Amino acid sequence: MMKELIKREEAQGMTEYILIIALIAVVCVAALRLFGVQIKDLIVRSTRKIKDETQGFAD
Repeated sequence: MMKELIKREEAQGMTEYILIIALIAVVCVAALRLFGVQIKDLIVRSTRKIKDETQGFAD
């Protein structure tokens, strides 16, 4: 009986971790959908600025 109780608690803990990970994944997907274009534009602008600033060093 004690072994069965311990197994149930372990399964409950694992289920809680799975739910937390699933929630984090949903939040990440929602953030990417909401801010994806802005993040892409920021990265493109940063890349261009770095390229422009360091262009003379490549020669």
